[in-house]
Amino acid sequence: MTPRETSAGSDASVAAVRSSITVPPDLVVGLLGSADENLRTIEDLLAADLHVRGNAITFTGESADVALAERVISELVTIVGSGHPLTPDAIRHSVSMLTGSGNESPAEVLTLDILSRRGKTIRPKTLNQKRYVDAIDAHTIVFGVGPAGTGKTYLAMAKAVSALQAKQVNRIILTRPAVEAGERLGFLPGTLSEKIDPYLRPLYDALHDMMDPELIPKLMSAGVIEVAPLGYMRGRTLNDAFIILDEAQNTTAEQMKMFLTRLGFGSKIVVTGDVTQVDLPGGATSGLRAAMKILGDIDDIHFSELTSADVVRHRLVSEIVDAYEKAETPALMNRAQRRAAGSRPRR
Repeated sequence: MTPRETSAGSDASVAAVRSSITVPPDLVVGLLGSADENLRTIEDLLAADLHVRGNAITFTGESADVALAERVISELVTIVGSGHPLTPDAIRHSVSMLTGSGNESPAEVLTLDILSRRGKTIRPKTLNQKRYVDAIDAHTIVFGVGPAGTGKTYLAMAKAVSALQAKQVNRIILTRPAVEAGERLGFLPGTLSEKIDPYLRPLYDALHDMMDPELIPKLMSAGVIEVAPLGYMRGRTLNDAFIILDEAQNTTAEQMKMFLTRLGFGSKIVVTGDVTQVDLPGGATSGLRAAMKILGDIDDIHFSELTSADVVRHRLVSEIVDAYEKAETPALMNRAQRRAAGSRPRR
């Protein structure tokens, strides 16, 4: 990409700035997208006016807006130049990162490949997701805490499969609490396996995205991959394993302690959950919430927090999460006020 040419607008009262960037000819189509889909997304997200002629892109607007547009295009060209496909979502995430408080390069975040299978590559899509993935590499125990759709479990499983393929671990263990949404296994119909399977199904689904489906039963039969309820972890020491505890908000404090102390030599643990979705009966304290309070100062244990900005499902999911958070906050405050009022001594 050639250096930009800049000129000030003729009307000093407007203080418009014009800048031009030349894109390598072989990258123009990838940058602009099919039927200019990417270009329209860029124009919608940026305040500066964009004009494309050949392989030259001209920006016009206020100085700060033009500077941002230059940075965005530069990062997007780097992404396309690295051979990674550019999508409207990647553009949105890039603009979000560049307008945020971090200094990380969107190109570095969005081109970090975790796992590839049959032409599909799993990679972080937001800055917080990359920090989460980096934390998994750097620490023995990592907690990924955030709302649904932020990729906390999916990315952890991709790292687990990658570690197994690289022979960094000998097995993968995936576990969840077997009681959710107020249902107890003893009151459900069917065999124990039939009762457990619905709770573990999301983990199986993710595995099928990352490995050949015909290989999974063989690895499970050999004990290389284990998918089991949390209760099955009791009394074990798990060596040379990548262990993931999903839906950890529905563990009790005792269960969380039991699980974490299963850690053996050469193993890594990732715990994922959403503290706003606790389904424990009787108002029991969430083991995830307790762990966040108790373990925060221990070296080699890291807490990664993801937010609605990291939701990578349908665009509406992020808006739904935000709307519920706004609606629930006053209710939580009122509940806390009622509790405080109820604890006051009567006169």
